[in-house]
Amino acid sequence: MDFAAVGKKIKELRKNSGLSQEELSEGICTQAQISKIEKGLVFPYASTLYQISQKLGVDVNYFFDIGTTPRLDYVQEVFEQLQIMRRSYKFKEMMDIVRAEETNPLFSQNKKNMQILLWHKGIYLYEIENKKDEAMDTLNQAVHITDMKGKVMQEREIEIQLTIAAILIKEDLEAALSLYKEIMRNVQVLPHLNDYTIKTRLYFNLARVLTNLNQLDDSNKYCDEAIKWCLKKDSIYLLGQVHYQKGYNLELANQLGCAKTFMEKALIFFEIQKNEELVKFMKVKIEQFSS
Repeated sequence: MDFAAVGKKIKELRKNSGLSQEELSEGICTQAQISKIEKGLVFPYASTLYQISQKLGVDVNYFFDIGTTPRLDYVQEVFEQLQIMRRSYKFKEMMDIVRAEETNPLFSQNKKNMQILLWHKGIYLYEIENKKDEAMDTLNQAVHITDMKGKVMQEREIEIQLTIAAILIKEDLEAALSLYKEIMRNVQVLPHLNDYTIKTRLYFNLARVLTNLNQLDDSNKYCDEAIKWCLKKDSIYLLGQVHYQKGYNLELANQLGCAKTFMEKALIFFEIQKNEELVKFMKVKIEQFSS
């Protein structure tokens, strides 16, 4: 997206509408933010761009058609911004985007798009407002909003199930284990995974739950499956965590030599990823085996 071209067009439309930067920004963002957008210094959230388009009287996709770059899909842009907020634990900012889009017809009149908002709203309700029951109701609504009865569950529904299972790990281990096994069945019937990390996360979290239930042999099996899957996909995503998990299982089983070996492998992956916090943690763990 050509930020400068979009900013220039916003400025042109604003002036044609007889609006000052402050008037355009009212109820949307700050005047300073509008100034930066018009100068091409920053690009607004999709939800902000939508509100700007509404005030300027144009369709939001008008801005995505500007310049030489291919048109971006507005809903996909919103999803990617929510994903960034979710993965960086910026839940309040994530919810700001949800609120801004809830009345947007692109979402309110499309179940598949509304599913995205419900998913992230459920996460917010649990993580920030500590409303477990409401959060779970919202997430379950998101899973079933597309009327999946009798159909193969798709990747997004599986992703939402993974979110629910992650909450259950903190609340009810047996329920979490049951759901992870259901997710496994859903994944196995999919002919293809666009996001291969779904399976990595599934194996790793199954291993974690089984460790907490003291089913160490089964946990190790899923650690091994995760390692094989990562190697097949030529990915180190969660590979350090998986090696640590197996090392921890071996430590619990008093197989200290093997445990240390897996901890050392985990350290290598954390060093490659430059995860200083986990590097420090692993060095302390490994030192304990040597003392």
